[in-house]
Amino acid sequence: MTEISGICPPQFAAVKDAFAANFANGLERGARFTAVIAGQTVLDIWGGNADREGAVPFSDQTLTPIFSTGKAVMATLIARLVDTGKLDYETAVAHYWPEFGQNGKSRITVGQLISHQGGLPGFSPPQDPSIWFDVDATLKALCAQAPLWTPGEGSGYHPIAGGYLLNELHRRVDGRTMGTALREDIAERFGLDLMIGTPDAYASRISVMQKPTSAPDLGTLDAIKQAAFLDKGSAPAGKGSADWRRMEIPSANAHATALALADFMQIIANGGQLKGQKLLSVNTLGQATRERVYGQDRVLPFKLAWAAGFLRNTGIRIYGPNERALGHSGWGGSCTLADPERKLSIGYVMNKQSAYLIGDPRPVGLINALYGCL
Repeated sequence: MTEISGICPPQFAAVKDAFAANFANGLERGARFTAVIAGQTVLDIWGGNADREGAVPFSDQTLTPIFSTGKAVMATLIARLVDTGKLDYETAVAHYWPEFGQNGKSRITVGQLISHQGGLPGFSPPQDPSIWFDVDATLKALCAQAPLWTPGEGSGYHPIAGGYLLNELHRRVDGRTMGTALREDIAERFGLDLMIGTPDAYASRISVMQKPTSAPDLGTLDAIKQAAFLDKGSAPAGKGSADWRRMEIPSANAHATALALADFMQIIANGGQLKGQKLLSVNTLGQATRERVYGQDRVLPFKLAWAAGFLRNTGIRIYGPNERALGHSGWGGSCTLADPERKLSIGYVMNKQSAYLIGDPRPVGLINALYGCL
């Protein structure tokens, strides 16, 4: 039986039981689940192993790649620039970055781009996967590319490309990349193990990921889904390599602990506050979290409700019972959520990936068990 460590008051015994059952049923190798309410950590449990051989315990110091769960961090960093007046959701991206406006993209707003309405889910025509390691070449190709559908006419999930575009937009108006801003403004200031672009000094803490045994279900395939997920160059090669880890890909390669994710999402759950300090205004929170598009997504096989980079619970109910909850999930299972009604935020990380892009039953079960205890 896997030993479950951490903090679990009797009130949350059902969550610990569900967590342990995931291990007993062979669904986990190493994992951590954390919940924070109104700034207080109420639950923080972990167990299993961080390596393939079972020699390294998964601990409170273990970092894991969180893949697209990092999009919730990315969305919050963009909201911070809106809050300071450096960006406006309703202003065209090309206003800040003229080169982006080529080939039918001059009217795409910041809000449309971050809510997956920009028509740029991947490269068309396809590129070699090595292009992702050349940021300038990646941006040049995406700027020259025409949208794959009329921008603003529905969403189509941007798995990787959106992170490059939004990181460059951040750099142009702030002078710093997202990874630098996250480190300087939030992670170091509040002691969060959360980073976009992970230095070699942290390599020994990073858990080894076990890839899923099957591909995700994308529904009926077409050219848009092909560009987003299936072309040879739809994602960077070498996931987990040192070069990949060092890169700043806000949409795909952030590394974190579950506690850091839960703490960070207090910004959204707790009225813009993190550990007693105000980081976002109520007005900007409203802009960042309101629904911007709802309907059948062109890439993921679900009807989804997107805010400004956050996945709203009104679309696909995977973040507990409250409609106002929102968050993001990552390839293979990781996720984070913020529930403003409860001032609740959670983080879930693991190293045994499933085929789920969103809605992995492991975190969904833990989240539902948690709400049952409140």
